[in-house]
Amino acid sequence: MAQESKDGLLQLIRDGRPMTLRQQLMLTAQLSVPAILAQLTSIVMQYIDASMVGSLGADDAASIGLVSTSLWLLGGVCSAVTTGFAVQVAHQLGAGKSCDARDVLRQSLVACLVFAVALSALGISVSAYVPVWLGGHPAITGKASSYFLIFTMAIPLLVFDFLGSGMLRCSGNMRVPSIINVLMCVLDVVFNFFFIFPSHTLSIGSYSCVLPGAGLGVTGAALGTVLAEGVGCLLLMYYLLFRSKEMRLTLDKGSFVPTGQCLKKAYHIGMPMGLQHVLMCSAQVAITAIVAPLGSIAIAANSFGITAESLCYMPGYGIADAATTLVGQSVGAGRRDLTRQFAHITVTLGMIIMGVMGVLLYVCAPVMMGIMTPVQEVVDLGASALRIEAFAEPLFAAAIVTYGVFVGAGDTMTPCWMNLFSMWAVRLTLALILVGSMGLLGVWTAMCIELCFRGTIFLIRLFSGRWLKIIDK
Repeated sequence: MAQESKDGLLQLIRDGRPMTLRQQLMLTAQLSVPAILAQLTSIVMQYIDASMVGSLGADDAASIGLVSTSLWLLGGVCSAVTTGFAVQVAHQLGAGKSCDARDVLRQSLVACLVFAVALSALGISVSAYVPVWLGGHPAITGKASSYFLIFTMAIPLLVFDFLGSGMLRCSGNMRVPSIINVLMCVLDVVFNFFFIFPSHTLSIGSYSCVLPGAGLGVTGAALGTVLAEGVGCLLLMYYLLFRSKEMRLTLDKGSFVPTGQCLKKAYHIGMPMGLQHVLMCSAQVAITAIVAPLGSIAIAANSFGITAESLCYMPGYGIADAATTLVGQSVGAGRRDLTRQFAHITVTLGMIIMGVMGVLLYVCAPVMMGIMTPVQEVVDLGASALRIEAFAEPLFAAAIVTYGVFVGAGDTMTPCWMNLFSMWAVRLTLALILVGSMGLLGVWTAMCIELCFRGTIFLIRLFSGRWLKIIDK
């Protein structure tokens, strides 16, 4: 019944029929809730994943933390490429052109495969050098390099994970990507359990059994995650290509050869996003390099702190996914007022939810850190950092969800420069200034100030309405 209601409400957008505020709120909730639950489940599993590695010691945790921002950089580029095609699908479906939407899907499969193979080859070629370039201690660079290598070898799986999820979400199907994402997280934990730890005996009362294990440590953590991604990739692409109500390719025939028009549109949407991800994550890499000389405790606290904070901001990304779908289909239907209304509803919802999560983050910071590592020095330092960051959550939500709104409208260039200015001119500058006197807490203070600044400038652009110009063309 809920699925039918959602489909009916989406059809109101495409048919140009009026929608009441109640209907807009209902549709926003129906698209947001599955995405939020999937994001939260993902973070819970990441907590378990991090605690597995954290139990091995600070050096193992630091080896992952050292290269995590570099992997985010590659993942962000992959996401940008697939979003360039997925937003086109949202616009075509909003305009009632489902056949054209499937043509975009066909072309995206070939274009994304070529891109993924090239990026994977690049990552493999630099995997031995990245931890050294980041200033990692010799005790952790070997493990960090192995972790980075395995992830870059699996980039094609990641690209098609993003493509399958993005296409389904932009068609209005949040449920299937969310379920598969949850499954991937569960599998990640299960696989990690067997790959990270050696064989050991489990005793429950008088009963005992030997649990097999490969004992691969950090390398095992990478292998477990990659295998989970592989399962998710196969399920997503199967559902998208053969089962999706609107996107399955069995509905008609078309060419898989990318056209210049499709690639050009994908470039104009995805290029600013890709540039942003590269430069934003480069700034994150630079911050990692700033933190690295502080030692393994600081690196581990920084890495675990980022994982803990994600419990707060992942709901924002779930709502941003819904915002991209709602705004994208409203733009495709040429409905300016409805586009603006959905933008305001989703941003307000994101700020409220992440504001509440910020309060919980402040109160529960020591417990959240303690779940991931038994090293008390890491717990204490990470908890102090999280309590600084908690104050930024409402405006961080504004930046996250508003960016999702702009992506749905195909307006990515100006937000790209806004993000870059905020990260490089505000966060990185302040981090360099404060790290000398405050250590890791100075870096997180810089982060808090920058996120508040970023949220403010994104709200200013949202309410200015200049991003709506695409509908007026």
